[in-house]
This record gives sequence, structure tokens and C-alpha cells, in this order.
Amino acid sequence: MKKSIFGLLIIVLFANKSFAQNATAAEQEVIQLSKQKWEWMADKNVDSLNPLFDDKSVFVHMGGSWGKIQEINIIKSGGIHYKKADVHEVSVNIIGNTAILLNRITLLAVVGGNEVTNPFMVTEVYIKDNNGWKLGSLSFTKLMVPAQ
Repeated sequence: MKKSIFGLLIIVLFANKSFAQNATAAEQEVIQLSKQKWEWMADKNVDSLNPLFDDKSVFVHMGGSWGKIQEINIIKSGGIHYKKADVHEVSVNIIGNTAILLNRITLLAVVGGNEVTNPFMVTEVYIKDNNGWKLGSLSFTKLMVPAQ
């Protein structure tokens, strides 16, 4: 009886450890995907962004909000050129098949022909389906601290 309980305890401990490693791997996958997204945005690589952005995705900026097609067109045309996102902090929480990622960034961008630098907290929501992670929402919240 003691051996059975001990064996069951060992199995439970290893199962919990295995689950925690999977969660960490999923979090790292989303963090890496977000990092890649910033690079694609800086490079205006809409061919890579297009499949990442879900067809129903929404984008919230200081000047308004819109969907995938308008965001892709804005990036492609240079209406907003995300030149460089310096990521200072990143965290991710996974709830079921949804990942909520927070980035505290300093964004160097060209907006309407003017180069600007702003501190933001960016909320990215990713949804996992059979084809991997898709971006469902990207929201910029301007922080009231000096750009770093």
C-alpha cells in the first residue's frame, strides 16, 4: 500500500512538473512571436504579418481603432512606420487557448511624416488554434512617464 501511494505521488509530481514546463514553453513561444512581430512591423513585412493577424483582429492606437485590413494597409503605405520598439518589460498570461501579453516599450515611429518617440504599455491578445497562435488584438496605451 505504501509503495502504491509513493508511486502515485511520484507520478503526480512529475506530471505537475511536465505541465509547468509546457506552460513556460507556451509563454516563451508567444513572447518570441511578439518579438518577431515587432521586427516584421519595423521592416513593413506585411507578407509575414498578414497570416499572423486574425481576420477579425482589432488594433487600438492613440488616433483610433480599426481592423486587420486597415492596419496592414497603414503598415504597407508607411502611414505608421514602426521603426523600433525597445521592449523594457514583457509578461504573458495564458488562459486556455488565449495568451495576453503585456509589453512596456519605447516606440520610435514615423506617423504622418513626423518621427515620434512614445512610451507605451502594449496589450497583445493571441488565440491558439490548430494552425498556431494568431493575433486577435493589439492595443497601445500611452504611459505618462518620459521615454527611456
